[in-house]
Parts: sequence; structure tokens; C-alpha cells
Amino acid sequence: MTSSFRDRHALIFVLITVAINSIGFGIMIPVLPDLIKSLTGLGNNQAALHLGGMTFVFAVMQFVCMPVAGGLSDAFGRRPVMLVSVGALALDYLLMALAPTVAILYLGRAISGAFGATFSTANAYIADVSPPETRAQNFGLVGAVFGVGFILGPVLGGWLGEFGPRVPFFAAAAICAANFVYGLVVLPETHKPEKRRAFDLARSNPVGSLRSLGRITGVKGLIFVYFLLALAHTVYPSTYTLSTQEALGWTPKDVGNSLGAFGLASLFVQGYLIRIAIPRLGVYWSGLIGMVSAVLAYFILGNATQGWIVYAAGPFAALAGFYGPALTNMMSVRVSDSEQGELQGALGAAQGLALMIGPLVLTWVFYVFADPETSAFYLPGSPFLLAAGLAVISFATFIIATDASDRARPARQSDDRQEKSGPEAAIPKRR
Repeated sequence: MTSSFRDRHALIFVLITVAINSIGFGIMIPVLPDLIKSLTGLGNNQAALHLGGMTFVFAVMQFVCMPVAGGLSDAFGRRPVMLVSVGALALDYLLMALAPTVAILYLGRAISGAFGATFSTANAYIADVSPPETRAQNFGLVGAVFGVGFILGPVLGGWLGEFGPRVPFFAAAAICAANFVYGLVVLPETHKPEKRRAFDLARSNPVGSLRSLGRITGVKGLIFVYFLLALAHTVYPSTYTLSTQEALGWTPKDVGNSLGAFGLASLFVQGYLIRIAIPRLGVYWSGLIGMVSAVLAYFILGNATQGWIVYAAGPFAALAGFYGPALTNMMSVRVSDSEQGELQGALGAAQGLALMIGPLVLTWVFYVFADPETSAFYLPGSPFLLAAGLAVISFATFIIATDASDRARPARQSDDRQEKSGPEAAIPKRR
């Protein structure tokens, strides 16, 4: 096997795996609430508590296992870690498809979080097989296929969900199984034995990222803004399906189609509009536009009484994608070159914490306000209204934490540190 042939297959497999992971995450959003309700007999507002708990379990396992997966791939090679992950996900989706109780769904989400934390290994594969002149381009491909997968996932889940809430899980299991077989046949090992290092649990843990939140100076106000916005954004994976089902009577197909439309709008903003707008507007005004757009999107969704109103929120939800690159760009300018890695670790920790805390809070709010019989104020869109409030607080904090020099500063020339912020940004960063 020639080096170019090996590297090409490694890259293709990594891209397919990334796409499958994002499809698998998205495919469950329209149907997991219905599966919970079918197993428990609960109504929408009570099922939301289970959904929040499962999202919390998934986020914790992602947060803990991502650095472990990276450390294992450095010690034992990329191939075994990737294959074990893909194979485990296939079995996990099958387990969830056959789940006889809601407890098995919790177990399934824990396994999904643990074995879906492969992006550190995927990025290591990219670094192994990419020369310096194409490495940034190949990392960009990873982000692109993840975004495409997250568009396809909810649409596929919604359409398959019309045949029953378990059907999308069977489909995800079959896709992962096919990818596992493909990997067994063609996936090479790219991490040479002489470059490996012993596995060190002390280095392969998320505590260092949490500590970096306290060590980084000069950007703590902006990190708080970033955290609040990430917290608000968890409303999409935690309550979007239940909120639209309760308020509008939507089916999984309706939910999937709307999320697919949101994803396409976000893809346009992330892939095209941001690269034109931010250099012209500057990072400060781009950040403000993103935050105002987020407030409008959440407010519209929180008050939606008809389907077309949800779609009307889509452009604002997509334009909210401006705040991620703007914030990370502003923060990267404020810290020294020697602190850039620590800054990224701090941002990853902030987003990880948001994904753990947000779903628990937002699903509890839905539980309180979305019962038509017992709620003093019946508001199925209450989680989105809370998200709008968090975005307003982040907007005010952003104004306070910046000054005239930030308003005059253009975008940093390198966009390597730009972050995404759309419906897909609610997923833990795989870096």
C-alpha cells in the first residue's frame, strides 16, 4: 500500500466517521422525545426532564472521554481507537432501538457520549496524513462534513420517525456498522510506533481545561459572554422538539424538516457570509449582530403559534452564527501567542459546562410551564424565552467588557480560530 493510497483512505474514513457521528446526533433530535414518551407514558412536559437528564449524561461522558480518546490514540495508535469507537456506536444505536425501558436509553446516551468522543482522534488522523500546506484545508473539511451531517441527520430522523420512533436508531446502527466494516478493510494505521507515548491518565483528563478558566486573564468577561450564549444555545437539542410538538402539534417529520432548513441557512452563513461580513464590519459589530440575531430568534421561537413563524426565525438563528467567530477572534487578540492553546481549552471547558447545565435548566423550565392543566402560565416556548433572556444578558455583558479599541479593531487575519455557532454549535466541540 503506497503512502498516498493509505493517506487518502484514512482521510476518507475520518470524514465519513465525522459525518456519521453528526448524523447520529441529529437523527435522534426529532424522535428521542417520542421514544421516551412511548416507554414511560409521560406527557411532553414530564418527558422533558428525562430528555434533559440524557443530554446531561451525554455531555458529561463527552467532556470526560474526549481527552482520554486522544491519549489512547497517542499510546496505541489511531486505528484501534477509531474502530472500537465506530463499532461501539453501532451496537449502542442498536441497543437504543431495542430499549425496553427508559433506563436503557440513559445507558445508551452515556455510551454515545463516551464512544462518540472521537474528534480528537479524527483530528490526530488529519495531522498524521496532511502535509502542512493542506492541513488547514483538511481540518476545514472535517468542519464542513460535520455541518452537512447535522443537516441530514434531523431530516433523516424526522422522515424515518414517521414509521416509528425506533426506526431512525436502527438506521443509525446500520450506517455505523457499514462504516466499521469499511474501516476494517481499508483504514490504515498512521501513527508510527516510534512516535507513540505511554498513556498517562493525569494528562488525559478534562480538569486542565477547567483550571484554564481561572488562569486566563484579560478575557474573563468575554468568556462569560461565550458561556451564556452557549448555555442559551442548548435550548435546541434539549427542548426544540418538545416545544414545537406541544405548541404546534408537530410530527417528527415537521421537526426534522425545520431543523434541516435551519442547518442550510447556518451553512450559508458559516461557509460564505461570515468570511465576507466580518472583515468588513469588524469583530465588535459582528458580535453585536450575532447576539441581537440570537435574541430575536429565541424570542420568535418562544412565541411561535404557527409553523411559518418557526421558519421565520431561521434567518435570525443563522445570523447568530456571527457571534462565535467574533468572540473567539477578540479573545485571541487579547492573549499572547503562548496562551492560545490554553484559551482554546478554556473555551472548550466553558462550552462543555454549558452543555451540562443548560439542558437540565431548560427542560425543567419546560416542565414547569408546558403543562396545560397545572401550569399557572402555560408557555410551551418558555425555554426559548429564557434563552432570549440569557442572550440579552450576554449582550449587556459584551458592551461592558469591551471598549473603544475593540470597536475599532478589524478581524484578525487568520481565521484558524474561528468558531461555529448555529444549531450544530450545541454539540460539544470535538477538538
